[in-house]
Amino acid sequence: QVQLAESGGGSVQPGGSLRLSCTVLGSRLDTYCMAWFRQTPGSEREGVAGIYTGDDTRYYAASVKGRFTISQANPKYTHHLQLNSLKPEDTAVYYCAFTNACYGIGTHEYERWGQGTQVTVSL
Repeated sequence: QVQLAESGGGSVQPGGSLRLSCTVLGSRLDTYCMAWFRQTPGSEREGVAGIYTGDDTRYYAASVKGRFTISQANPKYTHHLQLNSLKPEDTAVYYCAFTNACYGIGTHEYERWGQGTQVTVSL
């Protein structure tokens, strides 16, 4: 029933910016968690940023804190991930994920996933 649609990936130079968008379709939850994960070949999927809308708690990986920002819902069930000061090591497929509640951005906490969008940072 619940499906995620994500977009906004692309190719940028180091220091550039992108804005990823994720919209959840088919949910009737009053509060929820939405998060972004990323994955490169040969590595585990890692949590990047997340939000619990019940109290606006936000979570960030140490590697992106201060550079990436996950937005409040606008409108409900739509969030953006602003990626600033991008580095080559940020290159990955980025996935949006959704669940009813969370305590962080662990992969196991999320039950619905988007298809992924490619972010490439290179000269």
